[in-house]
Amino acid sequence: MATTPGIAARTAFAVGGAFLSSAAFAAIVTLPKYNVSVSTVSVSGISSGGYMAAQMHFAYSKTIKKGAGVVAGGPVYCSQGNVMTATGPCMADTGSRNLPYLISVVNTWSGNGYIDPTSNLAGSKVYLFSGTIDSTVKQPVMNDLNTMYKNYISSTNIVYKNNIAAEHSLPTDYYGNMCSVNGSPYINNCNFDVAGEILKWIYGSLNAKNAGTLGGTFVNFNQRSFWGNGDPANHGMANDGWAYVPANCAAGKPCKLHVVFHGCKQNAATVGSQFYKNTGYNRWADTNDMIVLYPQANTTMANPNGCWDWWGYDDVNFPAKSGGQMVAIKTMIDRIVSGDAASPYTCANWYSSNYEHVYYGRAYVSGGNVFATNSNQYLGYYSTLAYTNVRRTSAGYYAYGTCPV
Repeated sequence: MATTPGIAARTAFAVGGAFLSSAAFAAIVTLPKYNVSVSTVSVSGISSGGYMAAQMHFAYSKTIKKGAGVVAGGPVYCSQGNVMTATGPCMADTGSRNLPYLISVVNTWSGNGYIDPTSNLAGSKVYLFSGTIDSTVKQPVMNDLNTMYKNYISSTNIVYKNNIAAEHSLPTDYYGNMCSVNGSPYINNCNFDVAGEILKWIYGSLNAKNAGTLGGTFVNFNQRSFWGNGDPANHGMANDGWAYVPANCAAGKPCKLHVVFHGCKQNAATVGSQFYKNTGYNRWADTNDMIVLYPQANTTMANPNGCWDWWGYDDVNFPAKSGGQMVAIKTMIDRIVSGDAASPYTCANWYSSNYEHVYYGRAYVSGGNVFATNSNQYLGYYSTLAYTNVRRTSAGYYAYGTCPV
């Protein structure tokens, strides 16, 4: 959902004060821990968020084990770091995406640790959706993502819904524009509950959704603490994000976690609460003990439509474990699942020289430079004089920065 250079809007959207009121006056808190097993984590997204969901699924397949849902996205690394490729072949289908090359790159990354081994994907469930009249991300682009996934996951674990006359939007069965509309907020009432279909495919049989008043709470949480230097706003991420937490999950019962990525021009600063309240996910989460995390992107000069980074507007490592936005979301997941009653975990951080980080296994040396273990984030020179903050957010996983407080 974007104009160039993202996935996006063809029309501007005037946001009324009523849409903004919930975000404007909520208390921003530290993202809590919950009794969530990492084995229950899944992701989904639309448009730039669809690209982000696939990137996360491939890069962090050890963590995102249950699966992924992608609406109007495309193959991992489709843009190859080039905005013209992103808006051309990867959106408008103006040329070949050279899928064999993209798959070969993914395989290389899997072998050298740039992303987790693709073998982890085999047990995942994947749900793909592409509208037949989507004029922003054409259906052949999603066809290629379907083909890419089939290189790593059995076709019996993949659903590809591609026969509904839906424009570029997240389809619901109760809210939004007409299904044929391509316009803000890019949520369309197509009499089709894509959120429910994604969740049912990934998790199996679920209780009926709550179509009435929700019993949980919306949590407005601080995203700054998940960015290494506390400055996400200059890197395409908002200072705060949202989560929906059912009452059972808030009370400490075992719950699942699903992460949802909005598309361009769908962040809370643009459409208020519409995306995180009216896309249908919370109705299913409420009756199935499932937390829904809604991270928020924001606008920058390089990213005027508030898209997720799938073409390198902020980071050349955008699809990798070391990508800034990728690490931020990974550490949000680590924070939530650290409250797992069966396997609790406490974040730890150290301010030490890069020499000491390497000595104690928090980092490793490559070419005279130091990188955090597992996240592969660059920390600086291998020296006793170069000091950095390093945090351990899950067993064996280290990243630049300090723990949330």
